[in-house]
Amino acid sequence: MKKLYLLLLLFPLSVFSQDDLLAEIDTVKADAKVEAAFKGLKIVNLESTKLAAKGDFYFIVAHRFDYMKNGFDDFFGLDNANTQLKFLYGVMPWLTVHVSRSGFQETYDMAAKYRLKGQEKDGFPVTLVGFNSIAINTEMKEEDYPGMEFANRLSYVTQLLVSRKFNDHLSLELVPTYFHENTVRDILDENGQPILPNPQDNSQFAIGMGGRYKLTKRWSVNIDYAAHLNRASESIYRNPLSIGVDLETGGHVFQMHFTNSRAMHETGFLGQTSGDWSKGEICFGFNLLRVF
Repeated sequence: MKKLYLLLLLFPLSVFSQDDLLAEIDTVKADAKVEAAFKGLKIVNLESTKLAAKGDFYFIVAHRFDYMKNGFDDFFGLDNANTQLKFLYGVMPWLTVHVSRSGFQETYDMAAKYRLKGQEKDGFPVTLVGFNSIAINTEMKEEDYPGMEFANRLSYVTQLLVSRKFNDHLSLELVPTYFHENTVRDILDENGQPILPNPQDNSQFAIGMGGRYKLTKRWSVNIDYAAHLNRASESIYRNPLSIGVDLETGGHVFQMHFTNSRAMHETGFLGQTSGDWSKGEICFGFNLLRVF
């Protein structure tokens, strides 16, 4: 009988303890992070909010061919490839860095991407990631620009990547951007006059937008676009628009796309995209990556 009384006394405590444990489990679920808004490190041109895992080392080969409008004369642009080689490393779960070299203007660039806040189930509604890069144009020769300084080769980019995964199929991203090109009109001749007269301000602003829609377990379609907000009216450049597909194979992503931008570093495609979709000035491109 004493044992029966003891069990009756302990039963409510056990029930309350289970209720507390279930409440804790529910809290963990409610605050759980939303993963994999994007499978690729880039949407197409724009960086996605995906970061490399800590310790992962990527070697990425990206190709952009010439415009397809010339047809068989240059085999739809395949005879003229612009290549970017990139080395990328996950320093911490929240920090990814990379260095790369592009054929476009013989450009070297270095960048850091860092997570500020992650999307949560029934919690914080978006993922916030910062991105900063610096690029060096090595195509310009001192004999052509005798007044050139090293700083004239540089350009900088600062972006805030804001993404939301709405469901298992749809993810969208918004990218407010500031970038600065020293090469726009800072190279002076012996008389102190710009060698490259250009009405474009060095400091420029853009708003990028992109998305991913998952079609099947392995395939998704990706689109991104960047609107330049203070482009000079006399400028020959256009806003980059890109459409592509991602193929997931064994944990890796193979990306294929069409775009009007041959440049693959940020200031290149944001400020110097010259292709016009309506005139067939479209490039085919793809990205290959290997994780070590």
